[in-house]
Amino acid sequence: MHLVVSKMYVPLHQNKICNYYKVEISMNTVEYLLSFNIKPSVQRIAVMDYLLTHKTHPNIDEIYSALNKTMPTLSKTTIYNTLRLFVEHGAALMLTIDDKYACFDGDIHPHAHFLCSKCNKIYDLPLSEDFLERSMQGVDEYKVDEVALYYRGTCPNCLKKEKLNKN
Repeated sequence: MHLVVSKMYVPLHQNKICNYYKVEISMNTVEYLLSFNIKPSVQRIAVMDYLLTHKTHPNIDEIYSALNKTMPTLSKTTIYNTLRLFVEHGAALMLTIDDKYACFDGDIHPHAHFLCSKCNKIYDLPLSEDFLERSMQGVDEYKVDEVALYYRGTCPNCLKKEKLNKN
């Protein structure tokens, strides 16, 4: 897996072991945090590394469940505050597509999201340069900080299951 940083491909896992928590952390995650002026800590590195390596758009509970196994002193409050910091600095996106939970995305490049109403998974959808340019027409007098495009419906996997169940 690779991470795109400034249009440069960088291998994501050049791991180093943190002896205190015995978790593997990516040195590139440290560099990524620093590029957004975020001071790396063991907790911040672990949360960002999880976001960058798990493209599932996790919520706070999912991140807590995944990281608590190797970092038992990590609290949900720490995860919440860490994610809020990431969003404020532009290092992650907060998705409000799901009515129940705020989800988070480590991919900050322009793209849309699709929420399947059957399986509740969130998928990334590409956006063309042409679409992005057209969507910005008429906002010349505004300062746009964020654009969020959400689709809702049924994903291809659930459509296939529905089709199989009907037969």
